[in-house]
Amino acid sequence: MEFVHRMINGCVKMGAGGRSSVTSMNSKNETLKRVPVAKPPFSLSQVKKAIPPHCFNRSIPRSFAYVFYDLTIVYILYYIATNYINQLPSPLPSLAWPIYWAIQGCVLTGVWVIAHECGHHAFSDYQWLDDTVGFILHSALLVPYFSWKHSHRRHHSNTGSLDKDEVFVPKQKSGMQWYSKYLSNNPIGRLGTIIVTLTLGWPLYLAFNVSGRPYPRFACHYDPYGPIFSDRERIEIFLSDAGVVAICYGLYKLVLAKGLTWVLCVYGAPLLVVNGFLVLITYLQHTHLTLPHYDSSEWDWFRGALATVDRDYGILNKVFHNITDTHVAHHLFSTMPHYHAMEATKSIKPILGEYYSFDGTPFYKALWRETRDCIYVESDQVDENKGVFWYNNKL
Repeated sequence: MEFVHRMINGCVKMGAGGRSSVTSMNSKNETLKRVPVAKPPFSLSQVKKAIPPHCFNRSIPRSFAYVFYDLTIVYILYYIATNYINQLPSPLPSLAWPIYWAIQGCVLTGVWVIAHECGHHAFSDYQWLDDTVGFILHSALLVPYFSWKHSHRRHHSNTGSLDKDEVFVPKQKSGMQWYSKYLSNNPIGRLGTIIVTLTLGWPLYLAFNVSGRPYPRFACHYDPYGPIFSDRERIEIFLSDAGVVAICYGLYKLVLAKGLTWVLCVYGAPLLVVNGFLVLITYLQHTHLTLPHYDSSEWDWFRGALATVDRDYGILNKVFHNITDTHVAHHLFSTMPHYHAMEATKSIKPILGEYYSFDGTPFYKALWRETRDCIYVESDQVDENKGVFWYNNKL
């Protein structure tokens, strides 16, 4: 807090076909029906046929319109912050800067989402154009574009698998550390866990594979020869690293010209908001008491892709280009542009039925609840599906 206080002051001064028969009980004794784990009575092709064909069309002008729209707002916010906030009478600048950080961070999260779509080839019909736009946008946000693209593709290929999913892979009870109960069973521990996850979770994942799947040796998104990547992908990892290094060099030059405080206030703090939101969004999309996880004996791609949940972030749904409330459709058809995802989601709900998951709990409440209730996974003693695992919190 002292660092935040100093930074603000610096800114002021600077220029079974059905649901499982087993139900889950959360710590407030609310009964939650689990999503079905039996093979769906519909096929992926049937789901696709329910979606209007135009939803799969990618438009270069429309995709770029979202890029320009977001970047225009980013520039307007930057211009206001750097030209007017410090002209406000004291103590208003100390209030205005955090507001700028929050709003700018949300808009930049939308930019991050568009770059993520480029990695899925959902921006245009041209892979080279998608990669060019995604590389520029993600590098500007200190994301190694191709590294993330490849590991994220493997996440989509192995969603819900305890053995091969890439990120937020839940632990089984036998793998829990001794201190876990002290972090999850009291409000202070949970709050500390949330703060660390939202502030350090993203860089720790990229640099040290924290919360990622286990590999036989050290795994890092910046290591071209690491176990995350194949031989044919290594040159792109070098390129990703070069993009991040180039932006870091530009930030270094800005520090020399404008000062560290200026860079932290204008760029650094909003980037922390971006990193926090992308971790939060990803965590809540795949963490819920009603969602199953599968070991290798039970997992298949279709059921794994359906083991995700749409969430409601209010007005931020639009700011984040609906990555929050159309995630189920995104996992089923990841090359679909975001501007068609809402229509597609409405179209597939009747087909998916009980296999579609939505939770309208406000995201901040959902984060607290899931951090409390989703500690590890285990199979049910009374469930005949031994390879199906569910979240629990009884340590």
